Amino acid sequence: MHRNPNVRNIIRRTVTIAVTAVPALLVAATPAWAADSIPFAVYDLPTVVGNITAFITSIIAVVATLFLTIGGAQYLMAGGDPAQVERAKGSLKSAGIGYALAVLAPILLTILQQILGG
Repeated sequence: MHRNPNVRNIIRRTVTIAVTAVPALLVAATPAWAADSIPFAVYDLPTVVGNITAFITSIIAVVATLFLTIGGAQYLMAGGDPAQVERAKGSLKSAGIGYALAVLAPILLTILQQILGG
């Protein structure tokens, strides 16, 4: 069976991305695994808001990293196709917005804490 050279390039690029991205994500997530097993066990408002801030920021950062990885993979596999390049750019823009939200989440939750009187 003869494969199309483009298919081989796509498979090679996908495997390369998977081999490099998965270990990097696992190493980056290691501190999160070592965190306290009961992060929401304290009942005062500043601690709860701090825990929520850390949780929301980490979730947003993980999703943004996922979009960054997807966008990079789409860009690498676009092969010069303008429609695919635009889709990749959209994913990369979404990743940028996600990282901006991750940076702004602590600020927004601090404002919420001050409004609630904590």
